[in-house]
Amino acid sequence: MRLYDCEVTSRLLIGTAQYPSPQVLMEAIRASASEIITVSLRRETTGGSGAAFWELLQDLGTRILPNTAGCHTVRDAVTTAHMAREVFGTPWIKLEVIGHNDTLQPDVFALVEAARILSEDGFQVFPYTTEDLVVGERLIEAGCEVLMPWGAPIGSGQGLLRRDGLGAMRAHFPDIPLIVDAGIGRPSDAAEAMELGMDAVLLNTAVAKAGDPVLMARAMAQAIAAGRAGFEAEPMERRDMGVPSTPVLGLAELI
Repeated sequence: MRLYDCEVTSRLLIGTAQYPSPQVLMEAIRASASEIITVSLRRETTGGSGAAFWELLQDLGTRILPNTAGCHTVRDAVTTAHMAREVFGTPWIKLEVIGHNDTLQPDVFALVEAARILSEDGFQVFPYTTEDLVVGERLIEAGCEVLMPWGAPIGSGQGLLRRDGLGAMRAHFPDIPLIVDAGIGRPSDAAEAMELGMDAVLLNTAVAKAGDPVLMARAMAQAIAAGRAGFEAEPMERRDMGVPSTPVLGLAELI
């Protein structure tokens, strides 16, 4: 999978928040085999633990995708992105501009504006967006080469609420990497996203808040691999009626 100028093997991107301990975080990321982890600038600089957390991330040897989590305006998102580039030394930014406090739905108008500003400033933007095709087109026009549609509200674990919309995105943007971001709760949700033809899945809470985060990270990785293989195998179409799998011709008859 190619994301901007980077090629990766793993199709699982994983977050670093809410884990019960730094040790569990490290073990879960390693179990996931993820090559890209997303980090909030707020998480990196909170309290006096920022330096220790940064050292932990460096020990993992993964690529960092900073995010603008918690931003509600274009100004906040752009400012946070610039700070993140200085801290993490990467042009990558997962752009979040939240528009609704309850659902955490992105403000797509502010998102497009912020994406255009950041793209012009040399950032490689990963926008957290909806499955709206027009918004997707505007983001690509703004300079984005990746789209990250939500599956469901952040942290809800509801799975894919807009399956048809995601399928329409895949058909409409055949050459754009699509990464489902938010709402994945179970391995079956991740597998379903991949079966739809999504290129990858980004998740956090489903692993961090599991009873066994390390085991769940491994399960998510396996589900994503299975879902991708299922998509590439071109699964059969669903039918309205049953069709016998054993041919009738040649069955024994009583005379």
